Amino acid sequence: MAEAVVEADAFGGHTLVVDGYPQSYVVLRDPSLLVFGYVQQLAAVLDALPPGRLAVTHVGGGALTLPRYLQHTRPGSTQVVLEPDAGLTDLVRRELPLPRGHRIRVRPVGGREGLARLGSDSADVVVVDAFAGAQVPASLVSAEWFEDVARVLRAGGLAMVNTGDEPDHRHVARLHAGLRQWFAHTAAVAEVEVWKRRRHGNVVLLASGDALPLDAVVRGVARIPFPSAVREGAALTRALGGGRPFTDADAEPSPAPPTPPGEWRLR
Repeated sequence: MAEAVVEADAFGGHTLVVDGYPQSYVVLRDPSLLVFGYVQQLAAVLDALPPGRLAVTHVGGGALTLPRYLQHTRPGSTQVVLEPDAGLTDLVRRELPLPRGHRIRVRPVGGREGLARLGSDSADVVVVDAFAGAQVPASLVSAEWFEDVARVLRAGGLAMVNTGDEPDHRHVARLHAGLRQWFAHTAAVAEVEVWKRRRHGNVVLLASGDALPLDAVVRGVARIPFPSAVREGAALTRALGGGRPFTDADAEPSPAPPTPPGEWRLR
């Protein structure tokens, strides 16, 4: 198990800190209150989907912030969480108990292994938001991995991939190239400062076999307090630049953020 603690604040929120890095933020009395910018972006995309229950597979668990949000906003949604650190899950369940009546099932297994066990056409959405320390593992960036993500998704299903990258966007460009091998439609969401290549930051990639609900996504992203923007089509290609897909033979973890853990602050 990674070194993990849950820290309470004066506002009723709790931060899960893993190996010195703030990893998740949860407000038990109001799961719709999201703090991290990229989590708000993920939630805005989910909100843009047609109303009703969803079958969602989450690769990466943390404090289960997004599964809690979905349970709150779309009650009865069936959710499978693939989180290999059973000790971390035990800590989260003990310190931050899930609400009654939830349909969130956490499996103590890594993303590649866990997804391989899932049936084809079994999910409406696959969310890849898994970090080892502050980096996305190399096993979750290759074209072969995205092939299995595509297999698990139902027709028209949505893949969402959160990653961190340097201002040059070279890593995320290669992830995007891998997704394009299996999905006809792609887009991405990031904070404006990240798109301007001014700092290391998170980019959320979106991919589907069907057209994405971009108008609704843009409206949702516009409401995020962290100024963010959606890119797609030629604009996305220009923003990321070119890149060849990672394969299992040459896959690399996402670049580590430059800021020492002790200097991270919630905004």
